Amino acid sequence: MQSNILYDKFNSIVNKKFVIFVMGPTASGKSALAMHLRKYLPVELISVDSALIYKHMDIGTAKPSSIELSKHPHRLINVVDPGEWYSVSNFRRDVLQSIQEIFYMNKIPLLVGGTMLYYHILLNGISALPKADLKLRRKFLYCKVLGDKNFLHKYLSIIDSDAAKIIHPNDIHRIIRALEVYFITGQKMSILKKKTSNVFPYDVIQFAVIPDKLCLYNKIKYRFYNMLHQGLEFEVRKLFYRGDLNIESPAIRCIGYRHMWLYLLHEISYNQMIHDAIIATRKFAKKQMTWLKRWPNVHILCDKKLNLLTEKILYLVYRRYLYTLV
Repeated sequence: MQSNILYDKFNSIVNKKFVIFVMGPTASGKSALAMHLRKYLPVELISVDSALIYKHMDIGTAKPSSIELSKHPHRLINVVDPGEWYSVSNFRRDVLQSIQEIFYMNKIPLLVGGTMLYYHILLNGISALPKADLKLRRKFLYCKVLGDKNFLHKYLSIIDSDAAKIIHPNDIHRIIRALEVYFITGQKMSILKKKTSNVFPYDVIQFAVIPDKLCLYNKIKYRFYNMLHQGLEFEVRKLFYRGDLNIESPAIRCIGYRHMWLYLLHEISYNQMIHDAIIATRKFAKKQMTWLKRWPNVHILCDKKLNLLTEKILYLVYRRYLYTLV
């Protein structure tokens, strides 16, 4: 009964066109929190996760179950096949369209996920970069095979030294993107990225779930073992034997998938795969938390219990939008 009363109260502020962000590191429980909030807020969910966009990659991405998705639909989940490219500009276009559709439904868009680059691009606009050229990318990949290990990075350092300084020599996807931009436009990517447009047009209230580091690291460990128990190896094997994917494919570069792929290539042992995947996930979570702690205008949430996290969000949203916006 109480949740229905709260829902009706919040239903009266949807015409004020604001957006809610629920951010957090991997395994922090942000997805469960977002789904729980639907009981109290007239929200529609939009996923902000660069791994959840892929179809056929459910276990290793910790994607909400089919039952959860039927009860709590998420936009921008299962958007593309693992063999397709999905850029940040694609994301920005799709999420802005989804927000408009949700406003049209007289609901509040709630964005949930941990891909901080997506949030950054959404809030600050996107640089004036050209669309991907798949033929050109294939040529660069062919050059990588023919040349030495760091051939493309060395080439980039000649063309765009500023970009080369911030892109790791092993990050082949970003190296190729920088080269692609130069060959299409004749301009350095490091310069074009400074020219942004289309700043986020809506008011936003941002929340970040930051759990205790030790608890989070333990949760990451046990979650990966659970993924293995659920059939992660079989899921990756199906992708492995498709024939159109490789270790450099954006989808396979996702944590867990890349490590299982290396195991299937017989480059590492099964135990090494487990160890490396867990360590990589912990490092990624640490990076996410560092980013979030420096994030401007964000409400940090550290409570362990779902109900307490929900109460804090409801209080802050209620205080900000029921009284400050007319």
